[in-house]
Amino acid sequence: MSNAFLIKYGEIGIKGKNRHLFEDALVHQIKYALKPIGGAFQVTKEQGRIYIEALGECDQEEVVGRLQCVFGIVGICPVEIREDQGFEKLAQDVIAYLQENYGSKALTFKVHTRRARKNYPMPSMEVNAALGERILEAFPDMKVDVHHPDLMLHIEIRKMINIYSQTIPGPGGMPVGTNGKGMLLLSGGIDSPVAGYMIAKRGVKIDAVYFHAPPYTSERAKQKVIDLAKVVAKYAGPIYLKVVDFTAIQMYIYEKCPHDELTIIMRRYMMRIAERFAEETGSLGLITGESIGQVASQTMHSLAATDEVCRFPVYRPLIGFDKIEIINISEKIGTYETSILPYEDCCTIFVAKHPVTKPGLKAIRRSEQKLQEQIDGMVKAAIETAETVVVEAE
Repeated sequence: MSNAFLIKYGEIGIKGKNRHLFEDALVHQIKYALKPIGGAFQVTKEQGRIYIEALGECDQEEVVGRLQCVFGIVGICPVEIREDQGFEKLAQDVIAYLQENYGSKALTFKVHTRRARKNYPMPSMEVNAALGERILEAFPDMKVDVHHPDLMLHIEIRKMINIYSQTIPGPGGMPVGTNGKGMLLLSGGIDSPVAGYMIAKRGVKIDAVYFHAPPYTSERAKQKVIDLAKVVAKYAGPIYLKVVDFTAIQMYIYEKCPHDELTIIMRRYMMRIAERFAEETGSLGLITGESIGQVASQTMHSLAATDEVCRFPVYRPLIGFDKIEIINISEKIGTYETSILPYEDCCTIFVAKHPVTKPGLKAIRRSEQKLQEQIDGMVKAAIETAETVVVEAE
């Protein structure tokens, strides 16, 4: 099993003079992803490639699994790295590599050579032909197929020579931290963890806020959200989660406002509080898991009523997704089974039987005027007493 990996990236390659900043961010995220694995790893970068070398034994499957959570990676290649000691030694190394990894299997193959170092004495096509000839001599059951080979053997001639034949897909996207920071409104449902994953994939560092309503919501509901944040942190890096006691605010709204407007008004106060935390942490916007028309609070009218209280932009990466598409992503990233645990959060407990789907802003503002006697103090208290949980991937 290889103890070295060649990492390929996508969009970073077109970043021009700023490319080194994106490469450095990717290296940082790779180191973070590999930290829970026992043993030491050396991560280096060279001419459009990043290399990872395990300084000792490693579990290749575990390493690959961790790397498949690092945004910015498009390909993970277990690689043999050899010094350039001439073509004859290269041919011997290639034969040994094929023997170790494929034995005497009757496979079709193609050799693809890339000369990043142009002073190599043989052109790429000549290397392809010469290596192909040596492979046919060593493995009589193999055949060349340049169109649809079973095995694509890659030879990259750089400062060192890379030999690899497998490219494992990465998650793509941009390295986390290269596109600012956002504040995620995280609940225990299916949608918001997926929204966090989607926005982090575009390079956004995320923090999160969760609205807790004890005793109506249990400690298990809170732990459920922390567990969801741990899964998202595998992709997004450490998350600073603000846990807000929202009970007094919810009960006051429930007492003073029309019940068909409860969800919208509570949502507006959640956005106000989340925005305060966003200001404190240097976030550039709020992130939610809303999708148009999924529930009453997510109609176009309801979203407009919610956004009216926000000065920050609100990013909704799932806005055009249907529920099945969101579930598919949640299953892929590993949040679905936790999201469906039967521990309800404050968004589901205080839902009106017949919520308004086309709220008028004038009516909502009138209802909120009934809250002015105490609501500002309650909001201030909720912000000041919020618990901060530092969530890291396991």
